Amino acid sequence: MAQHTPSELATTLKDGLLSFPVTPFDADLQLDEAKYREHLAWQASFGVAGLFAAGGTGEGFSLTQPELERAVTIAVEEAGSIVPVLASVGGSTAQAVASARAAEAAGAEGLLLLPPYLTECDQAGLAAHVDAVTSAVGIGVIVYNRANARYSAQTVAGLAERHENFIGFKDGVGDIEHLTKVYATNGDRLFYLGGLPTAETFALPLLQLGMSTYSSAMYNFVPEFALEFYRDVRNQDRDAVTEKLNRFVLPYIEIRDRIKGYGVSIVKGGLKAVGRDVGSVRPPLQDLSEQDLADLADLIPRAGVSPDVSAAAEWGG
Repeated sequence: MAQHTPSELATTLKDGLLSFPVTPFDADLQLDEAKYREHLAWQASFGVAGLFAAGGTGEGFSLTQPELERAVTIAVEEAGSIVPVLASVGGSTAQAVASARAAEAAGAEGLLLLPPYLTECDQAGLAAHVDAVTSAVGIGVIVYNRANARYSAQTVAGLAERHENFIGFKDGVGDIEHLTKVYATNGDRLFYLGGLPTAETFALPLLQLGMSTYSSAMYNFVPEFALEFYRDVRNQDRDAVTEKLNRFVLPYIEIRDRIKGYGVSIVKGGLKAVGRDVGSVRPPLQDLSEQDLADLADLIPRAGVSPDVSAAAEWGG
């Protein structure tokens, strides 16, 4: 059972860094439950405000329905008493409803509703999709504004009016005018989080638009650095943010942009580079090349962002 009401969850999440744990796979690309538990325990040991199981960085799009439900259950068991665990749900409306109910039954505190699979849709259809999922559960729901799911300010307002447990708006598009309209229309009724790839790049300017937090993929392997970066953003310390961008984030992005899909692969590569290997990504993604992994492994210590070495040394396997 969830430990937070939807409004309590929103208050907790809006003022802290959020992250999406990777999903470890074994040599046969099957869910490695032992490694997943170890990774979750490590992730929860820092001051992160919320963990989203089986999201984009967690390769939720490559998990079967039983695997997705198992990933959420394990995350709640391993980290739920320490930090709020939310589940990512997607697919068709019926699939999303089923996943949402399973996540609530497993004890997840809330949901991130991913765009519907493949098909194009307009505002009435998107609203009906969110209505169905949000009405099916009592836990908090956050919509992900991305790809074919671009919610107008008015659609968001209607959802907020109809559903007390509709609590958040995550953006993965970066349309400044649109974000301004969404925030101006809905204000503090919701909380707003950034979800663009390597969100640190956009965090400071988006803060001015009302996005008080974001999801950090790099938190998976350099958690201390990610938390320091978030504190600098919230303090609006432009000099400190710029220094960290130049020292690590922008060189990291240069490696990420070499191959499509590296946004997830580079996170697992980062974990391998710091001694916390969680296996490969599943197709259609591809692992970092040997050269790209070597470049990342060189960048991390050179930038001074390596995680605590004693913690890395304790990693099993």
